Amino acid sequence: MKVENAVYPGSEQIAGFFGAPEDGPFVMVNLLRFKDKAEYADGSNADLTGREAYAIYGDAVSLLVEGLGGKIHYSGSVTGILLGEVEDLWDMVALAEYPSLEAFRKMAMSPEMHAIEHHRTAGLAGQLNIRTKPRV
Repeated sequence: MKVENAVYPGSEQIAGFFGAPEDGPFVMVNLLRFKDKAEYADGSNADLTGREAYAIYGDAVSLLVEGLGGKIHYSGSVTGILLGEVEDLWDMVALAEYPSLEAFRKMAMSPEMHAIEHHRTAGLAGQLNIRTKPRV
């Protein structure tokens, strides 16, 4: 199994994700890797770790998720692995529920998201986002 962390999706991934049929609420599993030190494009906040920079983003994005009717179900540090093998563990896992693909798209494209995404970019070394549907 190939595992490749990224900070932003490519155009084909974006088209495939948002081109999927609308089928209601989903939970996004976020597997996060942080930079040791935050790297802001303007050189600011040089004293922050990647985790601290991402926490600024995480606090703000939680409000955006809740504002569109979603919910952060869980976030926590990865402390070990029982089954399987990966070269490097992720640093954190977060589960965020969204009411729809359209709500997620609107949030991702919003001016509010644009205003905070530099903290995400500064802090993240990479991540995986996995869209899941509840079993019926």
